[in-house]
Amino acid sequence: MLGTVLVANRGEIACRVFRTCRAAGIRTVAVHSDADGNALHARVADAAVRLPGAAPADTYLRGDLIVKAAVTAGADAVHPGYGFLSENADFARAVLDAGLTWIGPPPAAIEAMASKTRAKELMGIAPLTDVTAADLPVLVKAAAGGGGRGMRVVRDLADLDAELTAARAEAASAFGDGEVFVEPYVDNGRHVEVQIFADTHGTVWALGTRDCSLQRRHQKVIEEAPAPGLTPELTGELHDLAVRAARAVDYVGAGTVEFLVADGTAHFLEMNTRLQVEHPVTEAVFGVDLVALQLRIAEGHALGNDPPRARGHAVEARLYAEDPARGWAPQTGRLHRLTVPEGIRLDTGYTGGDDIGVHYDPMLAKAVAHAPTRAEAVRRLAGALERAAIHGPVTNRDLLVRSLRHEEFTSGRMDTGFYDRHLPELTRPGADPLAPLAAALAEASAPSRSRFGGWRNLPSQAQAKRYAVAGEEHEVRYHHTRDGLTAEGVRVVHADAERVVLETDGVQRRFEIARYGDQVHVNTTTLTALPRFPGPAAQHAPGSLLAPMPGTVVRVAEGLTEGAAVTAGQPLLWLEAMKMEHRITAPVTGRLTALPVAPGRQVEMGTLLAVVETG
Repeated sequence: MLGTVLVANRGEIACRVFRTCRAAGIRTVAVHSDADGNALHARVADAAVRLPGAAPADTYLRGDLIVKAAVTAGADAVHPGYGFLSENADFARAVLDAGLTWIGPPPAAIEAMASKTRAKELMGIAPLTDVTAADLPVLVKAAAGGGGRGMRVVRDLADLDAELTAARAEAASAFGDGEVFVEPYVDNGRHVEVQIFADTHGTVWALGTRDCSLQRRHQKVIEEAPAPGLTPELTGELHDLAVRAARAVDYVGAGTVEFLVADGTAHFLEMNTRLQVEHPVTEAVFGVDLVALQLRIAEGHALGNDPPRARGHAVEARLYAEDPARGWAPQTGRLHRLTVPEGIRLDTGYTGGDDIGVHYDPMLAKAVAHAPTRAEAVRRLAGALERAAIHGPVTNRDLLVRSLRHEEFTSGRMDTGFYDRHLPELTRPGADPLAPLAAALAEASAPSRSRFGGWRNLPSQAQAKRYAVAGEEHEVRYHHTRDGLTAEGVRVVHADAERVVLETDGVQRRFEIARYGDQVHVNTTTLTALPRFPGPAAQHAPGSLLAPMPGTVVRVAEGLTEGAAVTAGQPLLWLEAMKMEHRITAPVTGRLTALPVAPGRQVEMGTLLAVVETG
């Protein structure tokens, strides 16, 4: 029997595993980097062990330190979570060699399947070696790990070498393994996967399908179970292929076999030898706790002969701290509040007051809805996200709601090209036009403002407030009168610092207000209060390239120095933020006149990275 489990991970998945362990009466141990010293997963565990440093390579990818932490803390088992070392066979062996229980598949199975190149060989598929123009488009892919890291689509042969270099660097940073390979890329297929579970007694379950076609940067955004629109014959084929893959390597535990489905044909992609981020949709449909099953199998228990029966439909949306309208730029800062309506499962590694840093993945939470039908589950999740209180940095919440309500998704006709086709319409500004007025009235009603009674001196003078909403500036005007606050075109039914009720055309609407410094949240709209008299704008030379996000400069183009001639679109340097690399390119053809940064330099958003002058 397991007594104490260390989770070799962080954030949401560590909290998720701890929840099941607590329910089973199992003690828990967290590991944390210096950046995660006050993180939720470190706070909720029964014990926590520090991993000195902040970068993944110094902390969560240090298998030796994690095994030592487990032994020191008295753990008798290690759960790897997902990402980091979860598909590292050497780490699994080190755990076993230390006399601990490994809550995962055997190291030999990880070696056979966790490396995408060896998995394809096992399934009779050879990766591309000498790529020619006739092979395009192709996908450069990390051999280890997942989550979209170390993946690049190449459509021009001239870009291949640069993308191979970038993919190797990103894979090494995320997984500690820079091996990559190249495979054919199929445009606009559907990403469909099968959840498998196997015990040590020869039983293998196929727990249905999932569709994960809505992706950005090859990382999943919305997932659902079961995958809609598959024929019974194709579903059966996918199940059979997944079970065959598991049996081929004597698999044990939770795993996922992924396919690309195009024109009714399934193409094997890979097998993930770990629990997937999207496992909650399978749990909801089959009524099981997959982490609890992992623990039972690690203790030697057998699965039943038949898997549980599927019921209903489940949809999951990943809430990211990122701005889809700005190239999915990750966001940092203080998360003040995160709540969703009752009836929605929320798996998260954050709570109100936590800081979102630059070192790790920008996912804040996963929201999951389950209902008897797909249409009901989709509607329930979209409505819950729309009403969720998410106070803090910019997130992809509006994108998620619009995606769930998009006709292509609701009809089940989506594919992996969904965001390539629809991103502009899904990210168009759509703030509530009454939100700035509600924010101004709430501020005017605050006790610190109202008690001075300034309206007595100039009862007819309009007051003005300026706000920035979704990159656009709005000015609103209102009046203080002896009867209270008034504004043109609306009736102010009620106004205090936290709630405003406005009536237009006989319809009353309520606005909940929360203020954190200059940031104001009005229902689901986020505004930034602007000063009455703007200060002087920061001056930058023409052609200045500013950091679009906080991060670390990881590479500068080879041989690039000040004074060099550059062409428009030429990569100059690469920023790493939240485990993803972001390429900074020359905006015009000209000369590089300034390059004030070097590899290893940490920069804040807006930091000057380079200057390119024309002529």
